[in-house]
Amino acid sequence: MAPLTGPPLYTQIENALATRLGVDLYPGDRLPTEDELIEQFGVSRITVRRAIQNLVSRQLVVTKQGRGTYVATPKISQPLTALTGFVEDMTRQGLRTRARVLVVEERPASPEVRTALDLALGATVTRIDRVRLAAGVPISFDRTYLPSDLGRLVAQDDLENEPIFALLENRHGTPLVEAAYALQASTADKEVAQVLDIPEGSAVFRIERTSYTTGNRPVDYEVLHYRGDAITFTTRLPRAAAASEGEQ
Repeated sequence: MAPLTGPPLYTQIENALATRLGVDLYPGDRLPTEDELIEQFGVSRITVRRAIQNLVSRQLVVTKQGRGTYVATPKISQPLTALTGFVEDMTRQGLRTRARVLVVEERPASPEVRTALDLALGATVTRIDRVRLAAGVPISFDRTYLPSDLGRLVAQDDLENEPIFALLENRHGTPLVEAAYALQASTADKEVAQVLDIPEGSAVFRIERTSYTTGNRPVDYEVLHYRGDAITFTTRLPRAAAASEGEQ
């Protein structure tokens, strides 16, 4: 008999269930029972339990004793080690993503936006507001400002299904080289709370991010609000040589 190929059966079941999150299974929904999954996939109980345990370990579902297994609000750990976009971050964690586009408009640049994008007085920008969802849950409210020459192009794209980073780099000839971040603990005002479906005053991470293309030209300025109950930012930093030498 030829050896079996591909991932183990429990991994296939795990992946099949994970792809349903945000499609027909949402936070609070109950997963099919063990018996239903055994019948559906034609596998043993131990295989089904291994698949469920892996989903629990990924914090995608929670098991309630005597009641079953339920879809959890995603708990996302995002490393701050490289410039990445929302879709890249969520895909790496096996979460299906989508966006709801709220605003696409051209408007005069405010002083804050002019400074971030290094624009002249009187310049206009394209503003794009989106709610970013992972596994069907609103995770981030993104307000993006682009210089009008780029913004007018991006505004014609499918912003519900195509990330702006990918559009800039792959369609509009604007490679992204690096970004400056400023992170701040904050609370959700009425607008942010409404679009993220959380109570007003809930904890959020407010992030200002300016992304640069070649020649140190700023091309993308964003103000992001992430749900504080859904994401943890992590990083690893080296000890500064001068500081460590001064302690010797």
